[in-house]
Order: sequence, then structure tokens, then C-alpha cells
Amino acid sequence: MLKKVEVIFMETALIESKIQTTIAESKKISYEEFLDWCDEDIWAEWVDGDIIMTSPASIQHQRISGFLVKILSRYVESHSLGEIIFAPFQMKLISGREPDIMFVSIEHLDRIKNTYLEGSADMVVEIVSPESMRRDRADKFFEYESVGIPEYWLIDPIRKQAEFYRLGADKLYHLISPDSEDVYHSEIIKGFWLKVSWLWQEPLPPVSDAWQEINQGS
Repeated sequence: MLKKVEVIFMETALIESKIQTTIAESKKISYEEFLDWCDEDIWAEWVDGDIIMTSPASIQHQRISGFLVKILSRYVESHSLGEIIFAPFQMKLISGREPDIMFVSIEHLDRIKNTYLEGSADMVVEIVSPESMRRDRADKFFEYESVGIPEYWLIDPIRKQAEFYRLGADKLYHLISPDSEDVYHSEIIKGFWLKVSWLWQEPLPPVSDAWQEINQGS
């Protein structure tokens, strides 16, 4: 019987082989072919027929993402507002993107398919890493703006900086600053607010404490 570590090694080798074969072939593929090729062990996006590989997330990235997913999910579920989806899960726009976190409102739940979201989410969160800086701040920023995603959060753990963008009447993103108490109030997730300083705490605050504070302030 193969040991667990041997199985993991074999699976990793198979994934790397799939990636190298696809890159070596250097041919454009359709989004449907990309979905067939890609699985939950491969972190990638589809852009203009090309496969764009993404790097594994850091532990800091994972912790912030986990905190946001938990607190957002609890709020969205308790108020019957829709659903929170997190990576790895595709969002099919002009390209096939894989945001860190997506909010899909109750009005748009029909967009959720088995392995991807057909069309745009109502709110997207990207947690910036050195490897994803250009994609998150340029490529994805303009793509999300062009397809009309109403709210876009950019969380940068390295710089301890959070940027919140909303789509204006001019169909362009505008930076919305937190209030004087460093609290950001979402326009899309009605009633939800986030104390930005929570994201930089080490360790991060317990979700139960943050939840209680949000409930008291709602």
C-alpha cells in the first residue's frame, strides 16, 4: 500500500506534468477545455485562451482570507442576503478569474453553476501578494470595472493597506475611504461593516468577538 506522502508526491508530479504539457503545446484553449483541464488541486486562471498559473497562498493570506470568509458568511447567511464563495472557484467574465472571495446576492444565485460562476459576483475581494500585485491592481481591476462588479476590495497584508472601490454612475471605480474610526461600511452587503485594523492584528481577532461587535453596531 502506498504511503500518504508517496500518494501526495505522485499527485504533485501528475499536476506538474499536466501543466508542463499544456504550456509546451502552447495552444489556445476554450474556457470549457480549461474547466476540463483544471481541478481543485490546480490554481489557475484563463485569459484570452491562455492558462495563467497562480502561486500558492502564504499563511498570512490564508488567515486573512479565512477570517473574512467566516465573518462575511455568518453575516450574509443570518440576513439571507445570498452566498459567500471562496477560492478555488471560477468566475467566468471576459476571462476565467478565480477571486479570493465573492459575494453573490440572493437575486443572482442562479449564476452559480457546479464548477464556476456564470457572470459577475456582486462583490469581490482580492488579497494581494507579491506575485499577484499586477493582476489584482491592473488586469483584474479594469476587468472587474468593465463588467460592472459593483464593489471591489483590495487587501494588501504586506503594506497593511485596504482599498475599497465602488462603481459610480460613470461606470468607473471610485476609492471609498473608511470613516474616522477606520470602519468601512459596505454598500452592496447591506448593513455589513468592517474595522480595517482587525485585518492587521496578530493574531487576528476571534470571529465570535468581531461578529458580536458588528451585531451591536448594526
